[in-house]
This record gives sequence, structure tokens and C-alpha cells, in this order.
Amino acid sequence: MSKRIYLCLAHMSGNEQKYIQEAFDTNWVVPLGPNVNAFEEDLRQFALSKEQRAKNKEQGLHQPILADINAEKKQVVALSSGTAAVHLALINCGVEAGDEVICQSFTFCASANPVAYLGAKPVFIDSEADTWNMSPELLEKAIIDRKAKTGKYPKAIIPVYLYGMPAKIDEILAIAEKYDIPVIEDAAEGLGSRYKGQVCGTFGKYGVLSFNGNKMITTSGGGALICPDNEGKQQTMFYATQAREAFPYYQHEHIGYNYRMSNICAGIGRGQMTVLQDHLDRHRQIASLYKQAFSGIAGITFHDNPNADFDSNFWLSTIVLDEKLHIKGEEHAYQQAVTGAVGGAAGVTHQTGKAHTDSEPNRNVEALRMYLDERGIESRPLWKPMHLQPVFKNAVSYTNGISESLFKRGLCLPSGPMVTDEDVRFIIESIKSAIL
Repeated sequence: MSKRIYLCLAHMSGNEQKYIQEAFDTNWVVPLGPNVNAFEEDLRQFALSKEQRAKNKEQGLHQPILADINAEKKQVVALSSGTAAVHLALINCGVEAGDEVICQSFTFCASANPVAYLGAKPVFIDSEADTWNMSPELLEKAIIDRKAKTGKYPKAIIPVYLYGMPAKIDEILAIAEKYDIPVIEDAAEGLGSRYKGQVCGTFGKYGVLSFNGNKMITTSGGGALICPDNEGKQQTMFYATQAREAFPYYQHEHIGYNYRMSNICAGIGRGQMTVLQDHLDRHRQIASLYKQAFSGIAGITFHDNPNADFDSNFWLSTIVLDEKLHIKGEEHAYQQAVTGAVGGAAGVTHQTGKAHTDSEPNRNVEALRMYLDERGIESRPLWKPMHLQPVFKNAVSYTNGISESLFKRGLCLPSGPMVTDEDVRFIIESIKSAIL
């Protein structure tokens, strides 16, 4: 194939230009504005509308035992990034320097970095095998142990919906309520995923969304915070707009941030909302093609919903390779240092000149990534757990080996709305041809 197949790229609806032009025509080319307000309401209606809850009830989809019975009170704030949303949620939960925050280890660094921004300390929790997300068993163990060792409970819990897969959120919420600790759901990868019929990001006190260029929908960047009520929304907006006091001059009594989404970016988001369901349907269709194909290939396991309670958006479809499965070119894996970002990552990377770290994917995984790359297919290893990252080497962690094992054996495959059925067939045939 002559074209390159990417993991997940934004796909425009054709409606974005309408809202962007409105912003220019009305001179709202600034943070805040009509597009921002409308985009926030669109998101709120998608996640929390009475119509959707009524539909769930008709279909017999039950809500978790601790689901928010006042969902209609929730509000959405559009922000500059999902990371900004995590940061502001932590501030709203009262996290300060020296506090501990429970974080999922198996995820991208943006879930834990805001904890460090505040001078707080992440406490990393390993995964359970069904969803690959935060282990409820280790979560409760960690909470009890931190109280015994520090005299205080952690100030917040941040579970993640990895690659769109819902966590065992009812178990996590039950533990959180038992010890009176707020939950901040990182649903950056999980827009449109559902657990027992309820949209992910709407269970905890706060929910984090992302609209980066590789997410389910994009605003060319950006994110949002689902807040418990209007008071939470107003507090979030206060900190997101440089924390200004109500005086006829600039008076600041708190540290604020420049985190609001622009009216232009929100216009893109409004256009994207018109195709969100189409994107969700396409990601799930691609996952079903992979699932069917890999069910007949020994040594490769597709990560699927554990049962009917889980409804992943399959932001990225992922596979796990058996250690005994051999791939062409394994002898060349890790022979050369990587000079750029693998997996389409944006920005600048630090070139170390090293080919190895103390924990890395198995040779067959790297060999398959290289094999696919030569054929114009982008793939990427699973997230390297945070408790294995040098930057968090001094952080406390509670582990069981699951996330490290998955990191060593797993690979992400192209899954975006621009990936065609023909592309999927080519990817599957390429993987088959790579196996020795």
C-alpha cells in the first residue's frame, strides 16, 4: 500500500467551518464565547441527557450502586487540554503540596503529572486483568496502608479508562465512599464508553475528557471537565481564567491558570459533535473485525469487553502477543536507538542515544512494530506503567505485575475513523505474514 495507516487521526465532519466562521463574523476570536457555551451544553446533553437515561431504563440497563442520582446537576467546562482538567479537578478537591493522590499506574503520564504540579505525591496502583484498569483490591489495600503510615487518607483517586475500556467503577466508587475520598475519572480516552449503560466520566465527583487530535473527537487540542454542579463549574472557570477577584482592577488572591478553551476551537468541537456517534460506531466496527480475525490466530489475544456491563469505545484496539510467538526480524529488535517519537507523538523528544531501558516490550512486540512500520502501518506499544518511569522512581506503588506484563506483551493497532475495512484487512494480513 502506498498510503500510511495511522493509529488514530481526527476526521472532520464538514460542519466545523460553519461555527468557526460564526466566531469570526461576530468577532469572538478569544477564550469563552457562544461556541464554548454551546459546546459545553452539547457535551452535557450527550453524557447526561434525560432522554439517554430513559432509553437506558427501557433497555434494562441498570446503573451502578453509587451512581449520581442527581446527574442533571452536572455541568461541563471546556478547557485547553485534558491535563488541565485533571489539574483543576485536583485543586477543586483540595489537593495541596505534600498530599497523596491515588493514581492508576498503567496509563499516560498526563494522569499523574498534575499531581506533581501541585507538589503532591502520586501513589500508583496496578491493574486488574479483566479491564487493565485500576485494581479495586490494590486500591483498598493502598488506602488502608497509607493511612497507617502517614496518618492521613489520600486526597483523591484517579482511575483511568485505558484505551476506552471502562474500569470496574462501581467497585472503585464503593471503596472511595467507604473512606470518603473523591473520585476523578480520567475518561480522556473513554468519550462515549459506557459502564452498565452510563457514560464514563459521569460517575465520580469530576470527570476528565480530552479532544486531542487523536481522540474520538477533536478541537485541535483541548479537553473538558465534568463538574458535580454549577458551583463546581464556577470554581473551575474561576481558576481556569487566572483567578480574578471582583474588583474594577486586577485583584488576585489565588493562583490561577490560563486554561479556557478558545471560541474557535470550540467551534471545531461543535462540528465534531455531529459525527461523534459515527466515530464511536466506526471504532467499534473496527474492533469487531480485529476480534474476529485474531480469534483464529494462535499466540495473539485481542483485548475485548469482559462482559455485557462494559461497552468500550475501543479508542485504540489492542492485542497481546504470547512470549512464545516469534516474529520476523526479532534478531534486529532494539539494535538501533530511536531518533524520533514512536507512535505519532507530537512535540519534541529527548534523544538519549540508547536503545534499551530497564523495562521494555519483548523482542517479538518490537519486531512486529518494526515490521508493520516498514509496510506503512503505525502501531505502538502499550503505555509503560508510571511506577516504572524514572521520573516517578521515588513514588510509592502497589503492584501485582499485571501492568508490567501487559506492557511487555501488548501492541496498539490503527483504529481511527479514517481506517477503512481494506486497511484493517491489510493490517491483519501483514501481522499474519510477520509470524514465523
